[in-house]
Amino acid sequence: MEQEEIWDTDAAQRYDTPGTGMFAPEVLGPTVDRLAELAGGGAALEFAIGTGRVAVPLAGRGVPVTGIELSRPMLDRLRAKADEATIPVIVGDMATATAPGTYTLVYLVYNTISNLLTQAEQVECFRNAARHLGPGGRFVIELWVPELRKLPPGQTATVWHAEPGYIGLDTYDVLRQHVVSHHFSFDDTKRARLFRSPHRYIWPAELDLMAQLAGFALESRHADWTGTEFTAESRSHVSVYRIPPSR
Repeated sequence: MEQEEIWDTDAAQRYDTPGTGMFAPEVLGPTVDRLAELAGGGAALEFAIGTGRVAVPLAGRGVPVTGIELSRPMLDRLRAKADEATIPVIVGDMATATAPGTYTLVYLVYNTISNLLTQAEQVECFRNAARHLGPGGRFVIELWVPELRKLPPGQTATVWHAEPGYIGLDTYDVLRQHVVSHHFSFDDTKRARLFRSPHRYIWPAELDLMAQLAGFALESRHADWTGTEFTAESRSHVSVYRIPPSR
């Protein structure tokens, strides 16, 4: 399926969960705090801005935010929260679409770079970020660490989350570095709802090489937005790349 088909009206409606999940204050608060700090008083550009989960509170902190978004249903949800004058958005692919102006910060959160399904597209995403940044500008990526250590020989799937009413599992194609995330939601009836999305997973070292190809250097990497140390056991990371101050 194309990304436009995956992130349709139904997906956009289910994406927003005010106060819970990825919208929980303990999740969203540190994200916005760190991005506001990294913007350094300048303007920010969000790739795959979605429904404005991060952009709306970040703009509320006084950071001028522009977005790029491929899904019109996701953008429609954003427009119910902020108009074009408040948060301008360019409709297009984050690897190729361009926004007017120069920014101090470009950011891409919640694993979204993996929605680009080839290495070439992911490299172009880095290059697109670099095109929008001035000297000293930063590109921030939040991304999960592939859980291949959990895969015994012959097994192709891992359960990464389970709670009452929800199971999340990933199926891996290790030859192509592809993974399909399966989200099962259910209640006491016999029916369940399934949402699936394909991804290309990226190792941190591969991500660093992509950055280097686009002219970035790794400035910092932590396990989360609060600055927890990144270790071999970390399940995700927040990586900050920077364009040299003079080039």
